[in-house]
Amino acid sequence: MSKAEVTAGIRLPSEYAVVAFESFTLQRVYQLEMGLTRHPEEKPVRRDKREELGEVLETAMHSLNAPSSPKDSRGAAEKSQSSKVYAPSDFIEGITRTEKDKGTLYELTFRGESSNEFRRLVLFRPFGPLMKVKNERVDTSDVPINIVVPLSRRTDKFKQFMQNFREVCVRQDGRVHLTVVYFGREQMSEVRSTLENTSREVNFKNYTLLQLDEEFSRGRGLDVGARAWTGGNVLLFFCDVDIYFTADFLNSCRLNTQPGKKVFYPVLFSQYNPTLIYGSLEHIPTVEQQLVIKKDTGFWRDFGFGMTCQYRSDFINIGGFDIDIKGWGGEDVHLYRKYVHSNLLVVRAPSRGLFHLWHEKHCADELPPDQYRMCMQSKAMNEASHGQLGMLFFRQEIEAHLRKQKQQHNSSPKKT
Repeated sequence: MSKAEVTAGIRLPSEYAVVAFESFTLQRVYQLEMGLTRHPEEKPVRRDKREELGEVLETAMHSLNAPSSPKDSRGAAEKSQSSKVYAPSDFIEGITRTEKDKGTLYELTFRGESSNEFRRLVLFRPFGPLMKVKNERVDTSDVPINIVVPLSRRTDKFKQFMQNFREVCVRQDGRVHLTVVYFGREQMSEVRSTLENTSREVNFKNYTLLQLDEEFSRGRGLDVGARAWTGGNVLLFFCDVDIYFTADFLNSCRLNTQPGKKVFYPVLFSQYNPTLIYGSLEHIPTVEQQLVIKKDTGFWRDFGFGMTCQYRSDFINIGGFDIDIKGWGGEDVHLYRKYVHSNLLVVRAPSRGLFHLWHEKHCADELPPDQYRMCMQSKAMNEASHGQLGMLFFRQEIEAHLRKQKQQHNSSPKKT
């Protein structure tokens, strides 16, 4: 167990060497490796998988409710003060991954005795009986999150982002600071007005608006936003304006990070084109109703590293973003690789509360042929699933078949 990434990270040769976690609840498993028959979210079909997770949950429940060992005076004191008996309904979420030459790691999170308190159990199966690694109380009541959003124009998207921000960050969570880094002057007044309206309507004062008179650079914006904070070591969430997240995700952000030890790189669920999913503009439901994790609604964006939770001290110590990278893209992988090459533990897991909202992707005509082809491939991947694109490709053939069927039906003799 001492050689496994359980209590500390190890130096890895590249981002491809990171072993991602799966996440799970009482009813569902959220996974990256789907193949042709698996789904991004599913009930465990295989009996061994069901029994494995059942045993883990049972062991965790037994550990939570069992009398503390006399040797553990702190644990005994906590147990005597706590009258809570933990039930399966207290289980929120777990993450698990297997290092094939060492064993399987499980981290389970339960609701504690208050809304801001949690119990986390870490279990490890070294290809043998489970071993309890840790049973700790995690208090997140004093863990604010500074959400840093780089922005250039896109004011309509920002208004949509702020609608979700109001509900999740202000009304539900209440422990969030928002830092918006705006590039340029065009539409700056609209962004300021949106923030001021939010501040006035829901009594939210914890925001900072920074303005840079320079060409847009995502890495530069996030770097400036992170370094602008002066209130001590804070948990940062680097976010884009077309991201939708839930209050549960904010708790995951807090629970999967630890200064000097852990950074969180969630895998978000990327939405397909709603017009293709639902058939027409008239049938598209509200944004909240669209956020369903299914094979035909989107995919785990496991090649993206832009959304991340990490403490400001870790971000500064690792060297921050490469601000020489201009525009959009590349800076996130560069930062991710820094952490992979460090001794910090990189928690990489699909997040059921983090979504990338679909928006049209434009491939410029002036791009070189190879870049244009790559851009179009990326656009196709974001448009629809393999099956849906296939149905579009064969649409004329399908329509011809339906017309033929209708003609045959109309020409067949009527029964009297």
